[in-house]
Amino acid sequence: MPVKTRITEMFGIQHPIIQGGMHYVGFAEMAAAVSNAGGLGIITGLTQGTPEKLANEIARCKDMTDKPFGVNLTFLPTVNAPDYPGLVRTIIEGGVKIVETAGNNPAQVLPFFKDAGIKVIHKCTSVRHSLKAQSIGCDAVSVDGFECGGHPGEDDIPNMILLPRAADELEIPFVASGGMADGRSLVAALAMGADGMNMGTRFIATKEAPVHENVKAAIVAASELDTRLVMRPLRNTERVMTNDAVEELLKIEKEKGADLKFEDIIEQVAGVYPRIMTEGDMDAGAWSCGMVAGLINDIPTCQELIDNIMAEADAIITQRLAGFQAA
Repeated sequence: MPVKTRITEMFGIQHPIIQGGMHYVGFAEMAAAVSNAGGLGIITGLTQGTPEKLANEIARCKDMTDKPFGVNLTFLPTVNAPDYPGLVRTIIEGGVKIVETAGNNPAQVLPFFKDAGIKVIHKCTSVRHSLKAQSIGCDAVSVDGFECGGHPGEDDIPNMILLPRAADELEIPFVASGGMADGRSLVAALAMGADGMNMGTRFIATKEAPVHENVKAAIVAASELDTRLVMRPLRNTERVMTNDAVEELLKIEKEKGADLKFEDIIEQVAGVYPRIMTEGDMDAGAWSCGMVAGLINDIPTCQELIDNIMAEADAIITQRLAGFQAA
């Protein structure tokens, strides 16, 4: 059963399920598999790094799907900034119609996307950031609860509170992100006012995810207790899968206390993604993973995953919830 929401209408997709932009995961193979299954696949722009490589990846994705897909563009406060103007131009010239922005305020690039008829969904970890995104002209937001893998912000508000608060305040549509894995997640997100859900970690544990089998096995083996929060003292909190390097990182944070500098933990966090995602070196360093790993017990195809989510959501709505109605 297709579920029609403001998000499916806005993006022209069959199911209100978005694959989050993930470093060294969001390649054309991943995005095309999700889009072909009726969701919205996302290519991760900064994994490509240069406009030329991103143009090539967009072209590859178009060869693999005729369905809508998007590109994630994360704006980082960094010394060696990527060629953002070039990446924006590449997205527009590539005919991409949906962009997921994340990180810093995307206000400077919005006019270019708007002129090209591109819809922008911005990733937010708080109601105030969501309202800001709405006020600068974003078409939708992805509201990230404290459970999420990657950067949950510094407020620590879980989705049971954050999503209804977002629904109270926002006029533009939003999707729930963080802790999303199955039909139960989708129905809960819809019940709390969202128009769909964004899944990151769940999509890594799929047949088509272009990552090493060790990564998929680690997610399946993990429980909800196996993530850690790193870089809290630097106010750049990230939720990651625990491993030897992460436990070492936490030890350094504890020892250094208030004197901690990014340089002290650079070995555990900088440039480790290719070694983990491509080579399967699971102790190389910190990699983003959500608490939702505790709900992931298999490695289906994207089609099987999305079909199962929609069937489960349908059963919950039409059977379980309908069964509670008083005669």
